[in-house]
Amino acid sequence: MKKRSLTKLFALVFILFAVITIIINGTMTYAAQNSAYHEECVTDLRRLTTNLTGQIQGEGEEFVHLKKWFKEHQDLVQVPVDFRAALPEAEKAFTRYVADNYPGKAYGTDISFDDLDLEGQRLFVNYSFDYWFTTFFDACEDFDLSYVYFIYPESEEDLKMNYMFDPTMETITTEDGKEILKLGDVVYEDPEIHKYMWEAWNTGEVQNGFDTLNNEFGHVYTYCMPVLINGEKVGLMCSEISVDYVNEEIMQGVIKQELVTALVLIVVTAILYFLLRKEILNRIVQIEREVKDYSEKKDPTIANEIIANAGPQDEIGVLAKSFGNMILELENYMNNLQRITAEKERIDADLNIATQIQADMLPKIFPAFPDKKEVGIFASMTPAKEVGGDFYDFFLVDDTHLALVIADVSGKGVPAALFMVIAKTLIKNRLQTGESPAEAVTNVNNQLCEGNESQFFVTVWLAVIDLETGDGYEVNAGHEYPAIRRGNRPYKLIKSKHSMAVAAMEGMKYRQSEIHLDPGDRLFVYTDGVMEATNADNELFGEERMMAALNRDPDALPAKLLPSVKKEIDEFVGDAPQFDDITMLSFIYYGKADKE
Repeated sequence: MKKRSLTKLFALVFILFAVITIIINGTMTYAAQNSAYHEECVTDLRRLTTNLTGQIQGEGEEFVHLKKWFKEHQDLVQVPVDFRAALPEAEKAFTRYVADNYPGKAYGTDISFDDLDLEGQRLFVNYSFDYWFTTFFDACEDFDLSYVYFIYPESEEDLKMNYMFDPTMETITTEDGKEILKLGDVVYEDPEIHKYMWEAWNTGEVQNGFDTLNNEFGHVYTYCMPVLINGEKVGLMCSEISVDYVNEEIMQGVIKQELVTALVLIVVTAILYFLLRKEILNRIVQIEREVKDYSEKKDPTIANEIIANAGPQDEIGVLAKSFGNMILELENYMNNLQRITAEKERIDADLNIATQIQADMLPKIFPAFPDKKEVGIFASMTPAKEVGGDFYDFFLVDDTHLALVIADVSGKGVPAALFMVIAKTLIKNRLQTGESPAEAVTNVNNQLCEGNESQFFVTVWLAVIDLETGDGYEVNAGHEYPAIRRGNRPYKLIKSKHSMAVAAMEGMKYRQSEIHLDPGDRLFVYTDGVMEATNADNELFGEERMMAALNRDPDALPAKLLPSVKKEIDEFVGDAPQFDDITMLSFIYYGKADKE
């Protein structure tokens, strides 16, 4: 019964495999061919539109005059249906007129468009329209596309476009019986449908997007490029291509390919199934019986029987021996499990101690300086793992100078925490010996580079502030921009120029910048874990949300401000895991006057 059941299961698996393979192969083939063709269409649209836009811009003021004259004398412009054949005659008519009415002068050299009389301008415009229609059709043929046109807004307020060059081949008959193209259709273009068309015109910039339309020309892509002459918007060069017929061709090709694939899969699957049934299934059932026997008796000697009955040294034979060896190893595993569990508990305990030690190294008693009424300060650090690589520090360099430090070590876990301890200690020692911020960071950089085989580095922002005057110096070594609030104004970022991160390169000279705080000014410094906090949708908390959180209650004291910002981060992140340490420090300078 087991053998028959396994045989049926394998038969079902093979059938499902064949069906699913056919479906997936067909879907992926269609998607790949469809995507490749559509990408080619998009590329051709861009090339064509860019080519024609360049030609129009090359005409310069001549094209500007052409458009202006068309708007003022649209009824005088007549383009024959066979404009290609009419182009040479139109050119000759204009040339003869110039020669007869402006003897000894050449158009474009001696006379300009504005110098021509109305009839001369009409002949030139008709010749130009024949030329541009011919150019558009030639371009479509060269690029193997179907439709190209030039438009300009007739009324931006009413969202209407004038189709100045529109080779749709709609025609009208003149009073003298001539059949000419219908020019200057004014059409309402819905911005919901023609989003990229209007964006191209309104911004005057090339767009990356395409309008997808279903109209009388079928399913088409429309691409529009603004035409600028001497910095002024003249109109839009647009091109379209239909993709429906290509989808049909792709589908027919995919169906043919799938029929061949299905036939091959059915034959191969049938052959493979019968071979598996004869040569493999029986041995698998034997292994299953022996493993079940062991599970019931828990007798390790059964492992030797499994190995002895393994048969040929093919995959199934190796599998049988692996089961036998696994049973033997299971005994050793169970014996070692208790020892491993105890070791894990010891490591967990050590990590808990390390977490506590790291927390104890950071200042955590607030208010930090009860006798210093010039300042208010609060800081917090939430590690992503048991121990983190971020740290903050603040301490008195002397009676009147306060140092503020925040830093972020590359990497996470215990190695980063050890590097953090060294960096924190060196920075504090250097500053307390009287070195300037720039000197301190320069010397710490050289010390950390020595023997830094793990190639850790640390981004640092530090400042030393005179509590009597509010003057100070800051150094930003590859760290995030600090935020400052001056007086009653909102917080904003201080986007000063960065130096390289500490321990990244030996011999670096770090520079310091002056900073001045007036009574009531506030600083907010942080690590990248704040702005790079990520929610379940893989969105970053970001600069905008951080500044909004700071300015939601800008008068909040540091001890209230940081929990408020952390709460907004937690609400944004939700149940997503924390990937980086989140460290923040808030500082208020009250000034000496308040103290007195």
